[in-house]
Amino acid sequence: MKSQNKNRFKAAMVVTAASALLVTSVVTTQATNSADAASAKTKNVILFIGDGMGTAQRDAIRLATVGEKGKLAMDAMPYVGLIHTSSTIPVTDSAASATAYASGVKTYNGAIGMDANKKSVKTIMEYAKESGKSTGVVTTSQVTDATGAAFGAHVEDRSKQSDIALQLLTKSKVDVLLGGGEDFWYPAGEPGKFKDEPAEDPSEKSKGTQGNLITKAKQLGYSYVSNKADMQKAKGGKLLGLFANEEMFQQKAEGEGDIYNPVVSLPEMTKKAIDTLASNKKGFFLMVEEEGTDEFAHQNNAKMTIKAGQELDKSVQVAKDFAKKNPDTLVLVLADHETGGFSIEEVNADDESGDGISKEDGPFAIANSKFNFVVDWTTSGHTAVDIPVTAMGRNSELFTGIYENTEVFTKLMQSLGYKVK
Repeated sequence: MKSQNKNRFKAAMVVTAASALLVTSVVTTQATNSADAASAKTKNVILFIGDGMGTAQRDAIRLATVGEKGKLAMDAMPYVGLIHTSSTIPVTDSAASATAYASGVKTYNGAIGMDANKKSVKTIMEYAKESGKSTGVVTTSQVTDATGAAFGAHVEDRSKQSDIALQLLTKSKVDVLLGGGEDFWYPAGEPGKFKDEPAEDPSEKSKGTQGNLITKAKQLGYSYVSNKADMQKAKGGKLLGLFANEEMFQQKAEGEGDIYNPVVSLPEMTKKAIDTLASNKKGFFLMVEEEGTDEFAHQNNAKMTIKAGQELDKSVQVAKDFAKKNPDTLVLVLADHETGGFSIEEVNADDESGDGISKEDGPFAIANSKFNFVVDWTTSGHTAVDIPVTAMGRNSELFTGIYENTEVFTKLMQSLGYKVK
């Protein structure tokens, strides 16, 4: 009987997935002519990237937060699509994926704003800046980490984070930068606001290679902040906020020092960025990333993966509230890839629980019900499964269908009325 119950559960999951694809195909028919869809230009773009957040992660966040019948802010959108995530090899990293989104090219893993031949490719943020819009990067990772970097920098190796920081300030001139990674803005031996070798991670310390970039940022007109109160008080159109040595959390195996409690939350950073960028009458382009959904999945830590996803969803609601008052705004929620081979299973004492990456995680309560679920993993790395994109606002119908990650750039360019130069 238990075997039959498990088979019925798996069958239900298959039906659910098939239904999701059916919805996608139905929505796609509503925008068969994408050229006609972009009848009016988008003024503002708010692009959310849940790093490592595949369909199953989104389902787990939903079940734990609003239950089977509820909708997350990131799901309560009128348009949905599926994105293939490969780089020049089947399984991408964040650098190649973000470069595909930002510049429309497939490239090698580790590349930032470079094509497969290591040639610089212009980013969507650089097009936006050229048109007079303001730009911003918000993340719980280092602001110079792969995802944010690919929207405003060009380096052959994602590890060159100080080079990336300098380019963000002096080349792409991103107006708002909020996140972690202070260590790459100060030279070795020169601690910033966050002390070197903290108890929670003694490996963290200043390691910049381009001099004191905080001083440089101030010379270039940026307000620099390192805590919530100063961020909220900051005025002007150029804002740099660094709130941790590295990422704004500590990712370790569950119960072994894992911490997700940023000194400034992702929703708070998102709201400040929008408020700052929205002062530009020509509009803005903002990329917001939740890194915890990836890093905790690498540790096969479902509890913290879900928690990080819940913070992302709160941030999406902030953007949706702005978009409702500013209908010329496009809001997108997607991921760069899936991490962990994350799956949702029934609680079953007879099912194998395994060891290591195959050990089940949970149980987790399904909100507004008496039921629970467990999470299982197949890897501690990335996978090549397609990831969902949901969209609302101006020209959001362009993002339906099933397509390559490079098409996100193409659709953004069309939405904004830009032509590749």
